Amino acid sequence: MITPATPPSRTAIIAAFATIYLVWGSTYLGIRVAVETMPPFLMAGVRFLLAGGALFAFLRLRGAPWPTAHQWRASAVIGTFLLLGGNGAVVWAEQFVPSGLTALLIGVGPLFIVLTEWAWPGGIRPTARTFAALLLGFAGVVWLAAPWQNAAHGGLHFGGVVAILIGCVAWSLGSITSRHSKHGASPAMAAALQMLGGGGALFLVAILHGDFTGFQIGDVSTRSWTAFAYLVTIGSLVGFSTFVWLMKNCPPAQVATYGYVNPIVAVLLGWLILGEPITSRTLVASAIIVTAVIIITLEKNRAP
Repeated sequence: MITPATPPSRTAIIAAFATIYLVWGSTYLGIRVAVETMPPFLMAGVRFLLAGGALFAFLRLRGAPWPTAHQWRASAVIGTFLLLGGNGAVVWAEQFVPSGLTALLIGVGPLFIVLTEWAWPGGIRPTARTFAALLLGFAGVVWLAAPWQNAAHGGLHFGGVVAILIGCVAWSLGSITSRHSKHGASPAMAAALQMLGGGGALFLVAILHGDFTGFQIGDVSTRSWTAFAYLVTIGSLVGFSTFVWLMKNCPPAQVATYGYVNPIVAVLLGWLILGEPITSRTLVASAIIVTAVIIITLEKNRAP
């Protein structure tokens, strides 16, 4: 007889949510500083290969079994969605879009997560209120991006905005695939394999993107190295592993609430440390986006 797994304690869940709320809010600043002197896809690829390799080695030393071929394949697919599609798009975009505004745009990510879960086999059709919230959220994104203005007059880099939205879609696909995947690996091992798979995909894209062309390791600044170390240790080993654990133990709509807090943390850090401006349009757009995310998440929680 198989004994059911013991559900996690309330304290563990609260600590996990606090971690992704605060840690992930700070990673936007870390990425922005890292790509000042590091090629984007190379930085991201090495980041996740190092973090995934370290976690994998630790688990193996603790007696974890060698993953099966199915676990490697499933985790590589999920990791590619999450880390190449999701994180890679954000890293590239942060060369052109301030860290705080990037986080605000990613605030619509939970909308995509909830919609992807609904679209999954057996999902529930969105309500009229949900569609209205979607329109509200995208209105906030449009107001923030200001496509009618160029970057010199207050608008955002159009390619950067598109990349961020594509990254949101990829992240939602990876998140829901991760929740429904039956590969059987523990959350910690799944996180390690996903980081290795996604890191490998990012590294290949770095080669194709030309990140190695003309790159000299001596040109990397001290603050970029510091940011990179933070992203590897805190952002990946702590933050990403916590996210994978939460997706296995909590409803996706609850996990998606990181979208409420991350932008606030990112905007404040960008303003305090990098001097990124906070304009009235930023405040209005952020209020619109967060309101839309709250409406759609609460609506999902009411669903039968």
